[in-house]
Amino acid sequence: MIPRAVRKPLAILVAVLALVVVVPVLGAGGFLLWLRQQTPAYEGAATVPGIEGPVEILRDRNAVPHIFAATERDAYFALGYVHAQDRLWQMETMRRSGAGRLAELVGTRFGDWALRLDRSMRTLGVYRRAEEAYEELSPEARTAFDAYAAGVNAWMATRREALPIEFQLLRHTPEPWRPADSLVWGKLMALQLSGDSRDELFRASALKSLTPEQMRDLFPDSDPTAPVTLAAALDGMNLQGALAALPDLGFDTASNEWALTGARSATGKPIIANDPHLGLEAPILWYLARIVTPEHRIAGATIPGVPLHILGHNGRVAWGFTTTHSDTQDLFIEKLDPQDLGRYLTPDGSAAFETRQETIRIAGQPDETLTVRETRHGPVLTTPDAADAAPEGHVLALAFPGLDAADTTAEALYRLNHAADAAAVREALFLHVAPQQNVVYADTAGTLGFLSPALVPVRRGGDGRVPVPGWTGEHDWIGYIPFDALPQAVDPPSGQFVNANNAVVGPGYPYALATEWPDPARAERIVQLLGDGPHTVEEVAAQQMDELSLPARDLLPLMLEPLRSVPDLNGQAHAALDRLAGWDGRMDRDRPEPLIFSWWERELVRRVFADELGPLFQSYWDLRPRALRRVLTQAPQWCDDRTTPAREDCTAMLASSLKSALAEIERRHGTDMNGWRWGAEHKAALNHRLLGRVPLLGSMFDLSIPTGGGAFTVNRGTTRVRDPQEPFSHVHGPGLRAVYDMADLGNSRFSIATGQSGNPLSPHWGDLVQGWRDGAGLRLAGDRGTLARDGATLLTLSPTRPGSSP
Repeated sequence: MIPRAVRKPLAILVAVLALVVVVPVLGAGGFLLWLRQQTPAYEGAATVPGIEGPVEILRDRNAVPHIFAATERDAYFALGYVHAQDRLWQMETMRRSGAGRLAELVGTRFGDWALRLDRSMRTLGVYRRAEEAYEELSPEARTAFDAYAAGVNAWMATRREALPIEFQLLRHTPEPWRPADSLVWGKLMALQLSGDSRDELFRASALKSLTPEQMRDLFPDSDPTAPVTLAAALDGMNLQGALAALPDLGFDTASNEWALTGARSATGKPIIANDPHLGLEAPILWYLARIVTPEHRIAGATIPGVPLHILGHNGRVAWGFTTTHSDTQDLFIEKLDPQDLGRYLTPDGSAAFETRQETIRIAGQPDETLTVRETRHGPVLTTPDAADAAPEGHVLALAFPGLDAADTTAEALYRLNHAADAAAVREALFLHVAPQQNVVYADTAGTLGFLSPALVPVRRGGDGRVPVPGWTGEHDWIGYIPFDALPQAVDPPSGQFVNANNAVVGPGYPYALATEWPDPARAERIVQLLGDGPHTVEEVAAQQMDELSLPARDLLPLMLEPLRSVPDLNGQAHAALDRLAGWDGRMDRDRPEPLIFSWWERELVRRVFADELGPLFQSYWDLRPRALRRVLTQAPQWCDDRTTPAREDCTAMLASSLKSALAEIERRHGTDMNGWRWGAEHKAALNHRLLGRVPLLGSMFDLSIPTGGGAFTVNRGTTRVRDPQEPFSHVHGPGLRAVYDMADLGNSRFSIATGQSGNPLSPHWGDLVQGWRDGAGLRLAGDRGTLARDGATLLTLSPTRPGSSP
């Protein structure tokens, strides 16, 4: 997955190359023929080095590979082979992002974005930690990663098709795959899903100019303003510089999971629903696959580049993840030793930095050498992008368990893939380090469990919400929450577990897990849908598609009531208010009301908060129903625009923001309100981030489709409202959905947002888009004969020397 900061510049680069080099040389016809030559061989036979015995790969009508192998090692080899066939470019950008090696591919001719990302990754030592994680693997897990890498390399060495177009446009030949290339993805995810260090910097910035009461208004229902003693050194921090030093890997996710015990299920056995939410693109991050060996069976969602199933079932247990949003990162302000600036101060005196040199290759330019320092807390954010992030005489260090050398998260996932029952799931998750996840799991015997595994720091003092002094020791980590004390339960009396990133513990929990939690609206809606009765698998799958917004239902009356007596609203405004008064809060793609309400809410947030927050507003700008509710019911002073001499009230703000919203909708969609549609703006952004901008041909790479839902619906459709051009483009959401039937795991359903192939001319590039949008699901089951009768293709891999070992 390409980090969001990387996508736009690299897309521009590819478009320029295609326009200047490729299209004039080949012509449109030659270009299309060139693409067709990339279609991988799904049928026939291939002789490959590194495999022990024959493997049959049956791809069903949706191109999902069902891998039948005599040994688990050969099955992992085959998974690497099919991943490389279908998604090699995705794999290449993932490993280069984590290794800090993008600049050597694209240089700086079109901006220094790749170089800045490389500096961040080298500073954090992400790939080094991936290499160290390989050393922590058990022999069995190491065999899986080794075999997978061999499979990727076997395809690259024996392929008959051309390399994917992205490689050819950049005239790049991929290097052999290494096991650490697979492990680096977990590091990237750990950073993305634990990004509270950025929140620390925002809070520190805001607390400089806002009162505790104002902070409480900005973040209702959390406690971001409990007494905090800011280090005096914060006064000299360049917080924007510090943000520049931290990698921006996109949304920190929001996901859904719920599970029913057998008593709440029509089948008499548990049912699990799970849909992780990440950035949308084409191809989607996820890749469905099934493995069948005499000793091991597993089906579900993989990530190209990784040999293990991230989410799925193994015929005995099934599991799902959501992100906990706990605080597992701290920024420490380290004081340099005034007698020796090459050292820093600790409670025990002066200490030497651990240092190393990182050489970053830059295409078309000399190499850059970066000196990286680490303190007892973690890597120092002292790249050129953040040279003045800390006050003079200080540096900023990041503490995060996911950057520790002894990270056994990959081993935990390997053991989870092989767990025989619910007890074995818990044993496997004991090894999970980062990011903290809420794992719901069940076994075929009927046990249902919930556990939030990770290393979560216990602090000597403070709560981790702002950067803290590192030289005093008063905020040091003194350990981690004991595994047995982490949030967990088995077979709940209510018959259900529900999590949609809402709080997993209450105020009585004895440890500090988080100081604030995401909006609980999705979880509240799931609880409503479940009620008290039993449910079928089909009903649970339908619940994943629910598009009712509880925050819209809650906030809308507060927005409508003050405007009923406003005299200067025009006819269009009154028509909009009449429509909204009869709206049920469903974010239906074919209705105008969600569009009107969302644009009105976007404008209201801007008008209410932008003047007080100033430069910080861009970081805060989002749909903020809880904050708006607080303003309209308890804190109307925010409605006064500080940039004008007049004193505005909330009625004036509501009226002006409605007028502004309607004017913008009219400009974009005409004056006929009957023709307005939420889906006209809210389209799932399923486009190829690179090839989608190729002149004349870009549309063939775009799979975008109108969708329903919104940021607070179960069928989540998150937008980036601060985007001036496409504020309601559906850029983040459930790229994968899964429902597990523990009474018949072959009846489990899966859906991904695009298709299995990364080749835009493959029939499987976007064949799953409409079904995903409309709630269809695939079953990953069947023996060889059944799959063949249903039209599966067969590719047989055979060793170069039958019976030989690699």
